[in-house]
Amino acid sequence: MAISLLDTFRVLASFNPPRGSLRQAPWEEYVDWAIAQGLAPLASYNLEYRLTGADAPEWARDRLLSIYTGSVNDNVMKLVNFKRSVDELEGRKLLVLGGAAFADVLYPHVGFRPVLEIQLLLRRMDVDAFAGYLAQHEFRPEPDESGHGAAKVVSDGRTAIYLYADVLGPERRAEVQGIFDRATPMKMYGPSMFRPDLEDAVLLVCLEHARQGYQVPWLSYLDLRELVTGATSMGSVFSRPLDVPALLERARAWRLERALYTSLSIIGRLFPETAEGLKPALPPLRRATRELLDRLVVQPASEPGQMSQIRGSERLRRLLTGQ
Repeated sequence: MAISLLDTFRVLASFNPPRGSLRQAPWEEYVDWAIAQGLAPLASYNLEYRLTGADAPEWARDRLLSIYTGSVNDNVMKLVNFKRSVDELEGRKLLVLGGAAFADVLYPHVGFRPVLEIQLLLRRMDVDAFAGYLAQHEFRPEPDESGHGAAKVVSDGRTAIYLYADVLGPERRAEVQGIFDRATPMKMYGPSMFRPDLEDAVLLVCLEHARQGYQVPWLSYLDLRELVTGATSMGSVFSRPLDVPALLERARAWRLERALYTSLSIIGRLFPETAEGLKPALPPLRRATRELLDRLVVQPASEPGQMSQIRGSERLRRLLTGQ
């Protein structure tokens, strides 16, 4: 019996994949798609070490395995180089976001979560000073071609570092200060590096989804899955139940209720086993708003390749971020 692309994704994106044959999976379609979505390292590990190949074709296994090996080496190089650059910095408070904040606490192996760039949240007044500090370590300014809205981007030719400030807009600086106040130390990177609190991390991922109009690698949905389900495969700072009242209150204060609803609804559709547990965390939006978001975003975003039909929708971005 043929297996859909979505079902293949679910199996190979699991930390505890069900055993069975994937001989009839759409490998020609899946391999290129999984590589583009950042999913190949975890998929390869599952195939080689958890599913004993699962009857996948040799060419597919070889290609995924090469990506897995490359991801492990690339992550180690980037994260060690970052540590060397910042571990002597003192007297600052910088928050590590995205893959660099998640790889070691959400994923059983750091190589499962490709870290394409380092993302940091800083106070506005610290951006230029920190960029100058990084210049001592051969990091030079680069244009932000990603469209992610970074205040500055610097690179040493191997690793790009995105510096963000005022992520909630200048009118919500008190809320941004709360993110800094609740952050926890990342001692592995020195005394000035911190990681957002769990509920803040969830909302920051949802904010990124919304600002990109849900044109994000599906790897980001794995990040969010693990955040909202308490990182049960790990014993880390994020391995606890969500504080749902705090999450909903912050979503309201940040004007991210629509984005939170949309991102959690996508997780519930992609990973049906999570849907029931996520219901209490869904913001109480009006029925008409829920139906609009379900139709315009949740449904197409939950099918591989379907979100391209609304790419670049500024109206959608404003709807999701409350602007």
